[in-house]
Amino acid sequence: MLPQERTADWITVAEAVERILARAEPMERETVSLDRAVGRSLAVGVVSSIDQPPWDNSAMDGFAVRSEDVRGATAGRPATLRVIESVPAGGFPSLPVGRGQATRIMTGAPVPADADGIVRLEHVRDGGDVIDILDDSDAGRNIRRRGEDIRAGAVVLEPGRALRPAEIGVLASIGCARVEVHRAPRVAILATGDELVDLDRFDEARSGRRIVNSNSYGLAAAVRATGCEPIMLGIARDDRDSLRERLAAGLSADVLVSTAGASVGEHDLVKHALDELGFELDFWRVQMRPGSPFSYGLLPRDGSTALPVFGLPGNPVSALVTFEILVRPALRRMLGRDDCFTPTVRVRAAADIRSKPGLVHFLRVALHREDGEWRARLTGPQGSGILTSMARADALIVVPLDSDGVPAGAEATAVLLHSADPGQKVLGF
Repeated sequence: MLPQERTADWITVAEAVERILARAEPMERETVSLDRAVGRSLAVGVVSSIDQPPWDNSAMDGFAVRSEDVRGATAGRPATLRVIESVPAGGFPSLPVGRGQATRIMTGAPVPADADGIVRLEHVRDGGDVIDILDDSDAGRNIRRRGEDIRAGAVVLEPGRALRPAEIGVLASIGCARVEVHRAPRVAILATGDELVDLDRFDEARSGRRIVNSNSYGLAAAVRATGCEPIMLGIARDDRDSLRERLAAGLSADVLVSTAGASVGEHDLVKHALDELGFELDFWRVQMRPGSPFSYGLLPRDGSTALPVFGLPGNPVSALVTFEILVRPALRRMLGRDDCFTPTVRVRAAADIRSKPGLVHFLRVALHREDGEWRARLTGPQGSGILTSMARADALIVVPLDSDGVPAGAEATAVLLHSADPGQKVLGF
């Protein structure tokens, strides 16, 4: 079936996301060293074999004391204690703290027996072998108790958890040198069109004869920021042989993303080339702007799972917006994440934002804080070819299907950009 004969589905954004995610499965497991695990997702839960902290330890530099000895102490009536030993970080106490005694202690050092508080240095007049406690507010405080963070035998991180710097630190703290994660998907990126050239032929763009293939580079960066591995297939020309050759090079990937060739024009041959390879279209056209000429389907492969194929529009902003809204959640699901949607925030329009009803609009906005709220202002003209408007954007404000815009002062949902962390589902499609 030729592209121009295909009937548009015109499904909602919510339905498009649902249909894509219904077919997205986590990749197989692999074990990696902890220093290579950031951005990946746990395939199995991690159980701690130790308490963390492993012992009661001091939360600050100061003196370990018995609280009964320091209560009521003031600068005018200090409590005088005898220092019996010093315990540095990495050391261990050898003596319990008796009545009228104190142990000099550093942050993180184990608390000596019978001490139940750490008096900070600021509240002490240090005389060497004898100290005066000038303030009793630290009585019974400043001790980090054994196991208060993690208990031995507890599940520390659950399957599906994305490994950010904090999670990596937690795993290191319990001695987890290697982790079982889902493999990062390999995402093949194909640009199409006789009008395109790569960066090594920029002179042709400078002369006005061609356009630089910016989509592949922008999408490759988006793929990498998601935690996946981009594979640049280059530019396919507007003929079937070139398309088949480039598509064949992408068959070994886990996902194929193409840009341009997604509409119904005479020279848009991507769908036809895919059909010749047995492509099974799920849907084409989504009720959104920018990015309505979007397609999704599966390409069968011998001896392997079917290849998910995303057909993105050729306009640069449309390509990046559809990636953010429709492709990135699927990649996160394939990474094994249990939360695959981009975070959203409530914002208030700083000026009138107008659109036409009939499509969900994702408009580029810059955010700033004012009176404790996020205020959103358009980054300029919203044409789908104005890529700098995307570069200036902090978020995509969502204008619902039946709305003609967001009046100044009204609230709306905005999809945050520049965020690699998953979050709540975008509402209001």
